[in-house]
Amino acid sequence: MGGRKELFIVAIGFSAGGREDIHDFFSHLPKAPNAAFIVLQHLNRDHPSVADVLLMPNTNLPISWAADQDLVEANHIYLLAPNKFMTISKGHLQTTNRDPDDRSNWAVDIFFNSLADDSADKAVGIILSGLGSDGAKGAVRIHEHGGIVLVQDPSTALFDSMPVSAIIKDSPDEILSPRKLANALTTYLQTRHLV
Repeated sequence: MGGRKELFIVAIGFSAGGREDIHDFFSHLPKAPNAAFIVLQHLNRDHPSVADVLLMPNTNLPISWAADQDLVEANHIYLLAPNKFMTISKGHLQTTNRDPDDRSNWAVDIFFNSLADDSADKAVGIILSGLGSDGAKGAVRIHEHGGIVLVQDPSTALFDSMPVSAIIKDSPDEILSPRKLANALTTYLQTRHLV
């Protein structure tokens, strides 16, 4: 990798039904995909999460809970912590506490929007299984800034609201099963790194 401007950042958003999909996705990536991964899962705000432990058997990449001002590095997975929203600026993650009285969760849109502004054509947004429409508006923003958007085929999702919303709102570059999304992303990254 030639420098920070060459770092592709892949943000993956999902909620209900997406745990198996994210595991399937990461298990089909190469050992060194030459990108950073931000996992934006709608987590239960009232209980600790073991999402990091559950993901570990499906990837050789290091996994950490995102902390404020973390510098995003290639070949690393950062997880959004419960009760947090997150953005990115100049390659650094910025986390804030969610309003305890606000039960809505737009964590994917919030991060996708900031990623589009920060990474432009090096931004990749992926939307997997989930309820609601979080991520759809952010997908549009990523495309407007030259990035790409990949969406899970709704027929393979346990809950298809998030993928369907993204497809209706935006025009995803690929609509595939999680493992095929991993293959498509790998091909895209390899091609872009050769340019």
